[in-house]
Amino acid sequence: MTTDELYWDPYDAKFALDPYPIYQRLREEQPLYYNEKYDFYAVSRFADCERGLPDWRTFSSARGDILEIIQLGQEMPSGTLIFEDPPVHDIHRRLLSRVFTPRRISMLEPRVRRFCTDVLDPLVGTDRFDLIEAVGAEMPMRVIGMLLGIPEADQPAIRDMADEALRTEDGERMRFSGETLTNEAFGEYIDWRRDHPSSDLMTDLLNAEFEDEHGEVRRLTRDEVLTYVTVVAAAGNETTGRLIGWIGAVLAQHPDQRAEIAADPSLVPGAIEEILRYQPTGHSIARYVTRDADFHGRTVPAGSALLFIVGSANRDPRRHTDPDRFDIRRNVGQQLTFGLGGHYCLGASLARLEGRVAMEEILKRFPAWEVDWEEARLGQTSTVRGWKTLPLLLR
Repeated sequence: MTTDELYWDPYDAKFALDPYPIYQRLREEQPLYYNEKYDFYAVSRFADCERGLPDWRTFSSARGDILEIIQLGQEMPSGTLIFEDPPVHDIHRRLLSRVFTPRRISMLEPRVRRFCTDVLDPLVGTDRFDLIEAVGAEMPMRVIGMLLGIPEADQPAIRDMADEALRTEDGERMRFSGETLTNEAFGEYIDWRRDHPSSDLMTDLLNAEFEDEHGEVRRLTRDEVLTYVTVVAAAGNETTGRLIGWIGAVLAQHPDQRAEIAADPSLVPGAIEEILRYQPTGHSIARYVTRDADFHGRTVPAGSALLFIVGSANRDPRRHTDPDRFDIRRNVGQQLTFGLGGHYCLGASLARLEGRVAMEEILKRFPAWEVDWEEARLGQTSTVRGWKTLPLLLR
């Protein structure tokens, strides 16, 4: 097959509606794909993603992990650990890991459950509600707000700014600038917390001491804290909200398995893992190629942008048996929705917690529903895939 006969475009909404047929063709016909229009390469098989994502020396994050950002060639602000390579990345990640601990995450569960109770209880007895409006668009920013110490009244505005920064229109690329990663909206909270410390992550970041790449023991600068906070807020809000939407959509499409989960909540963690594999919130991870790399007898030249299509890799039959079948009892094992290697998503445990609590609380009140597919709308971005509206019809 030639590139004219097989074409994939991450900016075209027609592929976003159902990307899996084209992913299958890419895996089988052109496991190393080149898009001439946008000048990028892509790999779509699990083994290629598994090999490449941890190899930061060849596939660098230092120029970004989004295609548009890599091709802009901008310098990333210090502290943008998702856009860094070792050793700087490891220093900054260790610092954030110290304040983004499993204990801190687990302590959030009662508050996450209370949020679900507050938004879902008033909906009992109604015949429909929009899952995104009620839960998906609200929960992630509320939880990030709990972590960062942002007042609840201000959280929706922060969420909307994060959404706007990553949104693209059909056929368009992300309008990115360095200010996307240094949102001054958080500045007033940082300045307030410097003089009024609390038990939140923002206070910990302001006070944490570490040894930087120059061997100097110091604290983060205000700009570095600002970058950390902006990245955490944007990443946590954008992906977890879409996971909640996929819970509603996928379980509506598989009512028998939904009934099994409702009858046996111990199936919830496995169901979350399968939804993450089956309908990942982010479908590709971009890297800058620092040296020639060979895939399937062809060379990706140094200086190229390469997409690892994890949404395709998660459904590679070489990795998973009958991968297009949703199965809550599947032993998923390694899936690539949260990445792999040094850049494995630091917030993965938080996303799983939010997804698990949301699924448990939704099924506790609404064991059966359908989706009004005529009114459901996918949100269009070049980096994530999920529902902008998802009206549930209750039974």
